[in-house]
Amino acid sequence: MNDLRLATWNVNSVRARLAHVEQFVAQHQPDILCLQETKVTDNEFPLKAFAKMGFVHHAIAGQKSYNGVAIFSKLPFVPSESKEWCGKDDKRHLAVTLENGVEVHNFYVPAGGDVPDVTLNEKFAHKLDFMTEMSNWFTERRTEDNKLILVGDLNVAPLETDVWNHKQLLKVVSHTPIEVEHMARIYDSHDWIDAMRHFVPEPEPLYSWWSYRARDWRASNRGRRLDHVWVTPALKSHLKRMEITLDARDWEKPSDHAPVIVDFTNLR
Repeated sequence: MNDLRLATWNVNSVRARLAHVEQFVAQHQPDILCLQETKVTDNEFPLKAFAKMGFVHHAIAGQKSYNGVAIFSKLPFVPSESKEWCGKDDKRHLAVTLENGVEVHNFYVPAGGDVPDVTLNEKFAHKLDFMTEMSNWFTERRTEDNKLILVGDLNVAPLETDVWNHKQLLKVVSHTPIEVEHMARIYDSHDWIDAMRHFVPEPEPLYSWWSYRARDWRASNRGRRLDHVWVTPALKSHLKRMEITLDARDWEKPSDHAPVIVDFTNLR
C-alpha cells in the first residue's frame, strides 16, 4: 500500500492533552501528524512519548505558553525553508520535505484578537500582515510541478457554510470580508486545492472548531472551519479521503479544535 495519512490538529497545549494525542494516534494511525499551539519550549517537548507512538522523525518549533508548531512523521524527511513571519520569531510555521519530494507546510496563523480594525487592534493588523506575507512568499516560490501540502490552523473560516451563521459572523474576527479576501490571495498564490471541500463541497456545512462557551457543543453546533488542508494541483489526483474527527471534541478537557485527517493514495 502506498497510501499516506496526514492529520492536523490545534491541540491547545501538547502537554495538557498528550493523552488525547496518544488516543487519537492509536485510533487513527496517521503517518504524519502536524500540531499547532503546542505551547511548550523545545527542550520540554514530550518527544519520548511521540517516539513510543512510532514517530521516528520530528521537527518542532516551540515557545513557552504560546503558539508553537510541530511535525511528526513515520516517514523520513528533511527540514525545508522556514521563515520568521512579520519579523517575529513566534513559532508559527514549520516546513519539511518528504523523500518523494512533497513539501509539508504547517501553519498557525495569528488569531487576530477581538476587534476587526487594524487601527484599533495591533493583533488584527499582525494577522493581515502575516497573511499578506504568506501569499507573497508562495507566489514567489510558485512552479507548475510544485508538490506542496499546506495544513494548519489558519484562523479564517472563508466560506459562508464554514460558519454556523454567515450574517451574524460577518463582523466577527475569523469570518470578516477582509480576512476572507486575504485568504483568497493565499489560495490563489499557488492555485491551491481545498482538500476538505474537495470531499465535502458547498453548501454542506463544515466545521472544525467549537467554542468552549457552549454547554453542549454538539447541540448548539455553533462551529467554524478554522483548520485547513490544501494541496497544489500536482497532488489533487492523490486525494483519497477526508475526515474531521469529531469524537476528539467530546473527550475530557478537550481542545476546542477537532483533528482533521486527509488520506492520500500513491504518495509514499
